[in-house]
Amino acid sequence: MAVKSDSPVIRLGLIGLGGATNQMLPTLRSHPDVRIVAAADTHPDARDGFTAACGAPAYAEVEALCRDPRVNTVYVATPHQWHKEHALIAAACGKHIIVEKPMALSLEDCDAMMQAAHRHGVHLLIGHTHSFDAPVRRMREIIRSGELGPLAMINTWSYSNFLMRPRRPEELDTSLGGGIIYNQVPHQVDMVRLLGGGMVHSVRSMTWALEPGRPTEGSHLTFLQFEDGAAASLVFSGYDYFDSDEFHFWVGESGEQKAPDAHGKARAGLRRFADAREEGAFKARAAMAVGLGGAPQPASWHHPHCGVTIVSCAGGDMRPSADGVLVYDRQGRRELQVPRGPAFPDKASVLDEMAQAIRTARAPLHDGAWGMATMEVCAAVLQSARERREIVLRHQVPVRD
Repeated sequence: MAVKSDSPVIRLGLIGLGGATNQMLPTLRSHPDVRIVAAADTHPDARDGFTAACGAPAYAEVEALCRDPRVNTVYVATPHQWHKEHALIAAACGKHIIVEKPMALSLEDCDAMMQAAHRHGVHLLIGHTHSFDAPVRRMREIIRSGELGPLAMINTWSYSNFLMRPRRPEELDTSLGGGIIYNQVPHQVDMVRLLGGGMVHSVRSMTWALEPGRPTEGSHLTFLQFEDGAAASLVFSGYDYFDSDEFHFWVGESGEQKAPDAHGKARAGLRRFADAREEGAFKARAAMAVGLGGAPQPASWHHPHCGVTIVSCAGGDMRPSADGVLVYDRQGRRELQVPRGPAFPDKASVLDEMAQAIRTARAPLHDGAWGMATMEVCAAVLQSARERREIVLRHQVPVRD
């Protein structure tokens, strides 16, 4: 593990102490350029748990955290509908901003966040998504090098139990950022845009809400056409039937080795709750267990992933493996090992990107314009499914390799 600096580049304040923050904590604690100096959350139990686990103060109000002179960067991991407001507060206080996906719930909110960051001279970075995964970035390098020839198509599909896990009511309301469109589709879109160069021309999609009592999108099938003629198909289903980790070496999304007999357990687990209120209360309590979750033994760690992704170029195919990238070309099949980060799950590249932006005063790759372009695709998925037509995009930006 790298040694922490006495003067870290990122002096971080955490806004929101729920599940996303809990997943980031191992990386935050181990990253040499980061020191966690404060947090903010409306729940006293969450604040107390954070202070006990991290030894840093926790505020009841976002404004108070953003006025703390020790903080130079915030990580916004509040419910999706609050991302814009909390980003604007942080920008006005001169703090750099990392915003969990989705960036926001409308393109207008995304634009307001971008403008605020520009006006106050701070960096805005949107992440974590699976476009930050080390094997995905390695595949982008191979595409850019031309080693396998021009890119033709990307196919990615993920089947999981996402929608059948315990949920709060707003997590089942699309208008509040619930369902897969604002939670899982951004992972797929961000990853595919990175691999494909960023410039999506159009979207054609169908979505489905298939589970009674969970009235939000739980599956989609989407076709993306890129400006250069490449194309991508994206599939997601979160109903706890088929598990696509069967096709990824039984490694889970975070990189954990998993047993192949978990089929249907999330769906069956919902029967323990008498009603939606009890289910929501359970989810809220679980999300506030900051810093208390255990990690698997290092020997069983692998890279995070987003289902099964196959990239096809003129001279071969490739896909992420558990520990790197599998390449299939005229010489046969070979695996390129990709180094793993020091924490589980590995999300260090988000922090690497922000630290580099602060050091160099140059915008990160996953900046506000990039995040808005990803959200434009996600919004077009909904619009295309609703109107049953192709949607041509206007806000796309290229990858800055």
